Amino acid sequence: MYHYLLRVLPRPVLIELSVRLRSILEFLYQGNRFTDPINGKSYRSFLPYGQVAQTKRHNVLAPGTLSLERHRLMWLYLQQETDFFTSNAKVLHIAPEQCFYKRFRKLKQEQYITADYNSPIADIHFDLHHAPFEDNSFEVIFCNHVLEHVEDDKQCMKELYRILKPGGWAILQVPVDYHSAFTLEDERYNTDELREIHYWQKDHVRLYGRDYPDKLRAAGFSVEENDLVSRLDPALVEQYRLDRKEILYIARK
Repeated sequence: MYHYLLRVLPRPVLIELSVRLRSILEFLYQGNRFTDPINGKSYRSFLPYGQVAQTKRHNVLAPGTLSLERHRLMWLYLQQETDFFTSNAKVLHIAPEQCFYKRFRKLKQEQYITADYNSPIADIHFDLHHAPFEDNSFEVIFCNHVLEHVEDDKQCMKELYRILKPGGWAILQVPVDYHSAFTLEDERYNTDELREIHYWQKDHVRLYGRDYPDKLRAAGFSVEENDLVSRLDPALVEQYRLDRKEILYIARK
């Protein structure tokens, strides 16, 4: 039933439901086996997540914050390798994740803007193909698991580069098939069923391969392929339930 709901409910509805369910889940999953570094709380288990066979996995969705592996890794990166939590940088957060946006807003206040095409928790709504900001507007941009949904990812990458200030940086994560050297994008995969098979989700229009950072570089960014997870204690990787393969793509202007 859980995986079925993930597949059939519209994203805004899922966001609204999850906001209401978090406190209940946190109570039900109390324990001390796994820890979410975002809120520092521990649980007897995390929840499963994933819509199709290729992405279904167990013990990955933290009950309290609803963070996934990629969110917890990003949090650790921000803590350990940036001054994000102490700087006064102006931040644009596209498709703001529930586990982050209230915490970031509390830190940044007026310097933190959330945006999305249709999320009910975003401050403003727009199409990323034509971002409504002047050139060089933001020192930090977060735009995670968005580019696999857009019609023209090259145009959206150019827009992200345009609105990032010189010297600024962005975290631009996407689903990556690390077994594939090249991004898969085929106009023949034009039904929900075919997109689920080939792109891992019915609303994805491509599946990135290991060439993803080259696409960011083509848009103008310099890209650091940060492998923080490989430098962490393996016991912590398991306790935090991180993806041992995940690379953080840090794009700079």
